[in-house]
Amino acid sequence: MINISNVFVVDDDEAVRNSLRMMLKVAGYEVAAFGSADEFLVTCTPETKGCIILDINMPGMDGHLLQEKLNHRHSDLQIIFLTGQGSIPQSVRAIKSGAIDFLTKPVDATILLARVRECLEHCSRQSESSTISKTRDSRLGDLTEREKEIMQLVVTGHTSKEIAELLGLSIRTVENHRANLMYKTGSSNVIELAKLSMTSINMQ
Repeated sequence: MINISNVFVVDDDEAVRNSLRMMLKVAGYEVAAFGSADEFLVTCTPETKGCIILDINMPGMDGHLLQEKLNHRHSDLQIIFLTGQGSIPQSVRAIKSGAIDFLTKPVDATILLARVRECLEHCSRQSESSTISKTRDSRLGDLTEREKEIMQLVVTGHTSKEIAELLGLSIRTVENHRANLMYKTGSSNVIELAKLSMTSINMQ
């Protein structure tokens, strides 16, 4: 599985940032800390992946607004809110908007590290799924319309002779198309081709 270990701390309290950064580095994570949401957004790109430990009440852009902006960007970043002055409405809003957890300061290190691990595991699975999907789409996207047509007939059990009769082609032409589509999709047999085809249908 893809291993993502990036943790971003966004908190206007320097002492909190330094403490969290030290704890996370000791735990083996790649850590970057920011004193404001605006500062974090400057370096954040659509490709940025990992976990954010995010304060809510900060000068300028607060944690909720940063979460909204990241959601608007369809960011894969996973959020753990960590605040000293949280309320039940704030926690409900955060979780409904996709946060993994809503914790209050001071936080137990064991609990926080467990949440960070959950965040990164989720992000890693999500990234791997996205990579697989892009690879699948690329492989199928290389097929011509005729090859896609023949693929559907192949995976439903039709022989080359039957396909040739159905499409008004010669058997040699069908065999050539079959060879091409097997090569382009990286399938070594019809079972693999069928799995690829079914996955594509299910994802539509």
